[in-house]
Amino acid sequence: MRIKKGDSVKMTKGKDRGKTGKVIQVFPELDKIVVEGMNVMSKHMKTRRTGEKGQKLEFSGPVNAANVLLICPKCAKPTRVGAKVLVDGSSKRKVRACKKCKEVIE
Repeated sequence: MRIKKGDSVKMTKGKDRGKTGKVIQVFPELDKIVVEGMNVMSKHMKTRRTGEKGQKLEFSGPVNAANVLLICPKCAKPTRVGAKVLVDGSSKRKVRACKKCKEVIE
């Protein structure tokens, strides 16, 4: 998965199409992410004791990672994420790269 916690993303599908937000949580095994302020769901909590009121909790639900585009920190455009291999002397490391401006995303 090429989207990480803390990344800024733009929603491309669904009821929140066009909105941008920050990734809060990542589930790589399910290929899903949680973005703050998007896919807001509500859950009704029953009272536990007599005399208390019930509550309606709102939280951001997970969305499929394929339905978002990463916003490049360098060019500030929504883009797909590619991979680039950097060679530092004798060591190699794979990094994320912007498909539009070809810059490395840290």
